[in-house]
Amino acid sequence: TRGGGSGPPIPPHPSTAFLGVPGEGSLCGTSPSWAGEGPGTSGKNRRVCHAAARLEMGSLWEEFNRLGTEMIVTKAGRRMFPTFQVKLSGLDPLADYVLLMDFIPLDDKRYRWGRCNGDAGGGEPDPGGAESPVPHRYAFHSSSWLAAGRADPAAPGRVHFHPDSPAKGAQWMRQIVSFDKLKLTNNLLDDNGHIILNSMHRYQPRFHVVFVDPRRDSERFAHQNFKSFSFPETQFMAVTAYQNHRITQLKIASNPFAKGFRDGDPET
Repeated sequence: TRGGGSGPPIPPHPSTAFLGVPGEGSLCGTSPSWAGEGPGTSGKNRRVCHAAARLEMGSLWEEFNRLGTEMIVTKAGRRMFPTFQVKLSGLDPLADYVLLMDFIPLDDKRYRWGRCNGDAGGGEPDPGGAESPVPHRYAFHSSSWLAAGRADPAAPGRVHFHPDSPAKGAQWMRQIVSFDKLKLTNNLLDDNGHIILNSMHRYQPRFHVVFVDPRRDSERFAHQNFKSFSFPETQFMAVTAYQNHRITQLKIASNPFAKGFRDGDPET
C-alpha cells in the first residue's frame, strides 16, 4: 500500500494551534524514504522520522477508488466507509503520541454528476482500465463526474483527534488504529466537532503522527514533531446521496452494517 510518497502537497502544519507542541531529541538526517514513510523525513524529530503507516483494507480502498469513491456527508454527520484504518510501526514505544486526521481539497473545482457528450465515440477512459482511477473527467457508462465551476468557499478547517490520544508508541503499534468515530458533515454551523466538507467536491484524507514532548521552551521546533501520511487511494467525492450506482452496490456488498439492504431489494 502506498503512503506519503505521492499525492497533493502537504502544508507545513495540519493544525497550527495543536502542533505548537515542543520538540525533543536529535534530528533525523537525510535518508532515502521508504514505502510507508511520509515525505520530508529529513530534519524531523528522531521520534517521528522512522514512523511508518500501512493502510488497512487496501484492496477494498483500491476497488472503490477504481470506480471513484463517494462519501456521504449529512447535517448530523456520517461515518466513512471504508473506515480509515492504519497499522503503525517505527514509533518510540515509550514516547507519547497524538494521532489525528484532516481533509484537504484535491482541486479548486465543484463537480456534478451528469451525462457526457460524445460517449458513443468512446473518447473517455474506461473506469476499470484507466491509469488514473479518478481523472479530471471520469466517465461511467453514460454518466460521469464533470467539472461544474469553481469550488465553493472552503469549509472551516478542522482536525479529528483519535479518541485514545495521547498514548504510548507501544500502544499505538500493538493493534490497528481505526478512525471509526470520525464523521463527515456539510453543516457549516456544526458544533459537534465533525469534519466539515462541501458536497460535490473532491478530498484527500491525511493522517498525522504527532510526538508529544514535555519540554516547555521548544515551540519553535513544532515543525519537527509530526509526520504526515497521504494515501491516494483514499481520496473521494463528498456527496449528499450516492451518484454512481456501482458505488452504492459495492458499499452494500462490503459494509457489514448494510446487511438489511443485502437481505432486501434496495433501489440502487
